[in-house]
Amino acid sequence: MIKRAATAAALVFLGAGVATVTAQSSNSSDTYRQLNLFGDVFERVRAEYVEPVTDEQLIESAINGMLTSLDPHSSYLNKKSFQDMQVQTRGEFGGLGIEVTMENGLVKVVSPIDDTPAFRAGLQPGDLIVQLNGEAVMGLSLNEAVEKMRGPVGSELKVTVRRGEAGEPFTVSLTRAVIKVQSVRYRTEGDIGYIRVTSFNEQTQSGLEKAISSIQQQLGDKLKGFVLDLRNNPGGLLDQAVSVSDTFLDKGEIVSTRGRRAEEGTRFNAKPGDLIKGMPMVVLINGGSASASEIVAGALQDHKRAIIMGTQSFGKGSVQTIIPLPGHGAMRLTTARYYTPAGRSIQQLGITPDIEVHVAKVEDLDKNIVRRREADLKGALVNPDASKTPRPATTNPAAPGTPAAPNPAAPAPGAGAAPAAPGAAPAPGAAPADGAAAEGAEPPFDFQLARALDLLRGVALFQQRAAAR
Repeated sequence: MIKRAATAAALVFLGAGVATVTAQSSNSSDTYRQLNLFGDVFERVRAEYVEPVTDEQLIESAINGMLTSLDPHSSYLNKKSFQDMQVQTRGEFGGLGIEVTMENGLVKVVSPIDDTPAFRAGLQPGDLIVQLNGEAVMGLSLNEAVEKMRGPVGSELKVTVRRGEAGEPFTVSLTRAVIKVQSVRYRTEGDIGYIRVTSFNEQTQSGLEKAISSIQQQLGDKLKGFVLDLRNNPGGLLDQAVSVSDTFLDKGEIVSTRGRRAEEGTRFNAKPGDLIKGMPMVVLINGGSASASEIVAGALQDHKRAIIMGTQSFGKGSVQTIIPLPGHGAMRLTTARYYTPAGRSIQQLGITPDIEVHVAKVEDLDKNIVRRREADLKGALVNPDASKTPRPATTNPAAPGTPAAPNPAAPAPGAGAAPAAPGAAPAPGAAPADGAAAEGAEPPFDFQLARALDLLRGVALFQQRAAAR
C-alpha cells in the first residue's frame, strides 16, 4: 500500500555545530566518514570505469541502491518512471484503446476497448500490428511498442495491421483520444451478479457502482447474491480499496496503518450504507491478489460481510509513501504496516480464505506449481505477529492464465494521485497498450467461480426456507 506525501522534503544538515563530545556528534562524525567514502568511490568510478558514465547515472543508481537495499518495495523513481506511475494509476490517458500482447515478435490485439479510436476503426481481436508510423514492430519489446502507441490526445498514428494468416497488411490512421481504463467488468451468471475488479485505479469505484446498478436492473427480484472477483488483482489506489470496501459495509474500521511512531497511525472507517443491502457475497482471491485486494478481502472477512474463497493471497502488508523530489522524480519509502479491522498484519502471511478452493486442473496440481509470495522476497519486512500465526505454504496451484509470480514492486502512483497499494505486474508477455490490463480468453471452466455460485445459491435457498417457516 502506498501513501502519498502531500508535501515532503528531505533535508540533510551538514553545517558545523557546537563542538561537544556527545553520542550525537560521534554519530555525525561517522556519517561524515561514510559520506567521504561515497565521494571517493564516486570519483574513482567516474575517472576510471571502462566506459564513460554520467554523474546523473551514478547518483540515481546510488540512491536506488540505498532504497532497494531496505526492502523489496522502497525504490527511486526517475522522472520517466514517476510519470508512468501517475498514468498507470490515473486510469485515463491519451492512446488508441486496445489491449495487446506479444506473439512471435509482433503485437497482437487481445481486444479493442469499446468506444475508442481502435474500436471505431474496426480493429479486431487477433489482429497483428506489424508497423507503427511505418516503423517495423518486429524487434521492439512490448513495452516499447506500447510507448509508441501512447501519445498526446489529438495526435495521429498510422497503424499497419495484418488480419489472418494469409491476410494482406492494411494501414489505418488513428487519432489518439482520452482512454479510460476499464478496471471493473461485470456480467450475470444466471441469478448471481459477477463483478471482476482487475486493479484499483481512479475509475474503480464509479465502475463498481455502475456494475451493481446494471446487475440489479437486469435481475431485479431474481438476484440472489454477488461474486466479487479479486483474483490476480495486483492492487492500486488505497482510497479506491477503502471505497470498494465501504460499498459493502455499514460501519466499522476498514483498515489501519501503524508506522515507527504511534501518533502517525491512521484509521479508515466505513460510512453508513451498503449498496447491495446485505445480500450474500463471495470474494474470490488467489496468490496473485495483493495489497489493495487484500485490504478489501481482509475488511470484508473480519466484518463477516463476505465469504472469502480461493487460495492464500500474496501477503503484501506494508505501506509506502511517495515523496516527490522537486526537479527530479520521487522516492518510494516503506513507512508503515497496515492492519485489517481485527488487528491482523497480513505481511508475509496473506489472507487465508474461509473456504479453500484450488483450480480444478489435475495437470496443474501434479506439477506442484510454486508461486512466489511476499514472504519469499529478499529483504521482505518481518511480520511482528508471525510467531502467533502459522505461515501459509508458498506452494499453490496457479489459477488458469495466472503468472507464476506477481511483481510486488510494480510502479505505484505519485504526486497528485491518491494513496496507493503497489502490487503485481501483468502476466509476462502481456501488457496494456493503453494502460488496460491485457486479458486472454477465459478458461472453458472456472472451478473456483462455479463453487462460489453454488455456495451463493445454497445460501439463498437456506434463507428462503428459513423465511417460510
